[in-house]
Amino acid sequence: MSLFADLHDRAKELLEPAVYDYYAGGAADEFALADNENSFARLALLPRMLRGGPAPDPRADLPGAPGAAPVVVAPTAFHRLAHSEGELATARAAAAAGNVLISSMAATVAIDEVVAAAREVRSDAAVWFQLYLQPDPEVTARLVERAEAAGCTALVLTVDSPVFGDHVRDRRNGFHDLPPGYEAANMRDLPGGPPDGTRDIEMSPEISWRHLESLRSTTGLPVLLKGILHPDDAHLAVAQGVDGIIVSNHGGRQLDAAPAPIDVLPRITRAIGGTLPLLLDGGVRRGTDVVTALALGADAVGIGRPVLWGLAADGEKGVREVLDRIGADLARAMMLCGARRPDDLTADLVVPRGFGGAR
Repeated sequence: MSLFADLHDRAKELLEPAVYDYYAGGAADEFALADNENSFARLALLPRMLRGGPAPDPRADLPGAPGAAPVVVAPTAFHRLAHSEGELATARAAAAAGNVLISSMAATVAIDEVVAAAREVRSDAAVWFQLYLQPDPEVTARLVERAEAAGCTALVLTVDSPVFGDHVRDRRNGFHDLPPGYEAANMRDLPGGPPDGTRDIEMSPEISWRHLESLRSTTGLPVLLKGILHPDDAHLAVAQGVDGIIVSNHGGRQLDAAPAPIDVLPRITRAIGGTLPLLLDGGVRRGTDVVTALALGADAVGIGRPVLWGLAADGEKGVREVLDRIGADLARAMMLCGARRPDDLTADLVVPRGFGGAR
């Protein structure tokens, strides 16, 4: 059972069914969605004993977020559909808990307001801005300018979406546009958009490494790539000089045949481990999942849907509960594995579940 099962069940009761399906659903037959969580269940931790020391200190130095908690709030869209305060509540909770917030380009609150809400709670709160490169470079440039002006400390470029995934639940529910009164606020007043209105977020199969190079030449912010699964793409990212990689299959919402991120993390760690910060998201639901990812080479993990369940269940307080729960569960798991710092978590601690069954 997930650490957040009660919050999930409460959120499901409160949310409109179509909104719940939008948040909970994956692509096509949802194989990747299910495998994200199941993949951690296939792994076990082989703890070390009698390694006494102080309380665990799992902090990591991430781009634009030195000494950050190793759990970041992954980018998810349309928080106001879950709670009236939307991303403002999420930002305040993340700041209070000391977690980096990656605010989505498809947020229902504009990025300057999101950062301001976080900084009201904690002056050094780290907020990253998630971005899809747009076919019109002027639109991308304006979005980056807004993120910089808002005080974001990094950009997270999602690279796994040349087209939208096949969201069967949304198609069945007829959920294709936001209800009246809601908007993707970051897309307001952009070049080529309607006067005093919002542009659509566009996906384009034309986006390439060349566009990444152009982006990096126009901003001084650190740039992380989200959606890398193949080691060769990780090598290309290093060659491009990016500042971090997030190993992710988009929460199972894009390519349904994609592997679970934890299954490919060891290959990417072997390919580029230690070269730049490495994060993972997809299926993380408990402290032992975080420990497993850190042991296999990640510097931090992201959680997405649990934050939405907390937000829907109890607003800012619910999000804070999610972050506090996983933080406490991580500390407990580290102590039970004999680890005090992330460097104590090594790949030899991770074994296939049932590996000792044959004797």
